[in-house]
Amino acid sequence: MQDPLVYLNGSMTPLSEARIPVLDRGFIFGDGVYEVIPIYARKLFRAEHHLARLFRSLAKISIPNPHDKEQWMKLIQGVIDAHPADDQMVYIHVTRGVAKRAHAFPKEPLTPTVFIMTNPLVLPSTALRASGVPCVSMEDQRWLHCEIKSISLLGNVLAAQNAAQHGVVEAIQFRDGWLTEASSSNVWIVKNGKLMAPPKDNLILEGIRYRLIEELCAAGGIPFEARRISRDEVFSADEVLLSSATKEVLPVVSIDGKAIGNGEPGPIYKQLYEAYQQAKAA
Repeated sequence: MQDPLVYLNGSMTPLSEARIPVLDRGFIFGDGVYEVIPIYARKLFRAEHHLARLFRSLAKISIPNPHDKEQWMKLIQGVIDAHPADDQMVYIHVTRGVAKRAHAFPKEPLTPTVFIMTNPLVLPSTALRASGVPCVSMEDQRWLHCEIKSISLLGNVLAAQNAAQHGVVEAIQFRDGWLTEASSSNVWIVKNGKLMAPPKDNLILEGIRYRLIEELCAAGGIPFEARRISRDEVFSADEVLLSSATKEVLPVVSIDGKAIGNGEPGPIYKQLYEAYQQAKAA
């Protein structure tokens, strides 16, 4: 679609005609949160988990939730129905609203700005999955509330640009020598058949796939542990995996030019990827 319909503050409108005031606090301060939900065969995938995370993020920064779950689902479905693709990626964006520029929250009640759009979902190719992907490492220089899915994404943007400048897929970040996450992915390691991930705290965004992969491990008999993971453990892992809505599960075969394991996608990745596909089809 050249000019898809989007939802903005109560109306469906062509994307090219969607407008917000320049004093919207999302534009001025990045004062808002967002959510991304994958759609498979025109059906929302783990929508309740995504909406629960959206509601948590809104509460964390004291933006009143403008809709209940049923209303959100109706709005999201309207945007999906207006798009012809069967597989989509819905983007939800909520800001505090419009007010005179001042750093602190306005004293007067504001009406949150709500924007929803969708695009075709483009997943990694079969060839890319078969070969695995290279990554680069870097120090995590973001703020200390990464558990909030904030629209203030400059730190993530700079990490993604670092990966782009190195010609790789992702930048895997470390804070004081401990693994956190990539620019837009959770990161997992495998050692001796056990899958491990950093704990769900303020230093990472709990990806919806985090809980899903925990469930897939339990169902598939894969031992799992959430704990702090050192840089040395990452580089000596048998496998390193990325997960996100757009990557699903993706194998990392090198970091900073150094091979991970035997430099090929490993058996735990393959088992989780197959289980993920079955979860999508369920």
